[in-house]
Amino acid sequence: MNSPLILSVDAMGGDAAPEIVVEGAAGFLKGRRRPVRLLLHGDAERIEPLLDKHPEVRAASEVRHTAEEVDMTTRPSEAVRRARGSSMWNAVHAVKDGEAHVAVSAGNTGALMAISKVILRMKPGVHRPAIAASWPGPKGFTTVLDVGANVDCTPAQLVEFAVLGEAFHRALRDVKRPTVGLLNVGQEELKGDQVVRDADTLLREAELDMDYQGFVEGDDISLGTTDVVVTDGFTGNVALKTAEGTARLLGGWMKEAFTGSVLAKAGAFLLSLSSLRQLRERMDPGNVNGGVFLGLNGVVVKSHGGATGPSFATALRIALEMADSDFLTEIEQNLSRLSATEERMAEKKETA
Repeated sequence: MNSPLILSVDAMGGDAAPEIVVEGAAGFLKGRRRPVRLLLHGDAERIEPLLDKHPEVRAASEVRHTAEEVDMTTRPSEAVRRARGSSMWNAVHAVKDGEAHVAVSAGNTGALMAISKVILRMKPGVHRPAIAASWPGPKGFTTVLDVGANVDCTPAQLVEFAVLGEAFHRALRDVKRPTVGLLNVGQEELKGDQVVRDADTLLREAELDMDYQGFVEGDDISLGTTDVVVTDGFTGNVALKTAEGTARLLGGWMKEAFTGSVLAKAGAFLLSLSSLRQLRERMDPGNVNGGVFLGLNGVVVKSHGGATGPSFATALRIALEMADSDFLTEIEQNLSRLSATEERMAEKKETA
């Protein structure tokens, strides 16, 4: 039997923690054959009664008590100074200590990013971490990054994101040679601001052994035109939240359409309730909940702060997939190629 994969969970992170964390863990563990252990960091007095209701979670978990937690309004710099010993801090530190393979939190994004950088440190060659999200499409999922960690980016940082995103997609989606696109307002060479155009030039001139496809537009994300879409954190976060809101809006309209009258309900029955349920599940943003911090010496998964139990279970599933993949090895190989390319380009400038 395979040795268990261990997920370190900030049980106090999120708007409705620790209830949704334990509920999510119950859904995540249901029917799972792969051996998994959970380290639940948080207030034992609040967590233990919840475990009484979910004995399957208790059997697979260890509660690490701490009364300290990071508030959703805490600034990143403040979190680093004052969050030592908190549930979020301890969850990430368990990865550094080798006690767990992945850390998961639905807490404050900025605080989690800052704490992760301090504890795990950046991989050599990476200046800033990025958050990668899985975006559903016709043929599976598109990896989009950055979706919130870096509002302003340089061309070189966008190239780093391309390297990180390609390795992430290959490891998680088992695609041997992912295609990569750079998000822009058009596909023509002269479109976009100078940062995007310079990043495009760098990606074309760099010898990264990457299937770079050039510029892609907003609708290409959902169409799955490329496997990986690279952008800055401001644009990526706006796009992600817009898509999630649209999915909820359409889901609400569908519910109204098929439950508004007796005739509509009859039509829904004729169309097969199971098919409608499958469609609703595909449109539910919670089913792709879980952004992965890329570029760290370890793996950290960020769940939405407003996650429900089922959507937090999705974040745990993504964490398990990351723990069971060769992601960190892929990242190191890609960064090695990027470093060699940067050295060659610097030598060319000196001799020019």
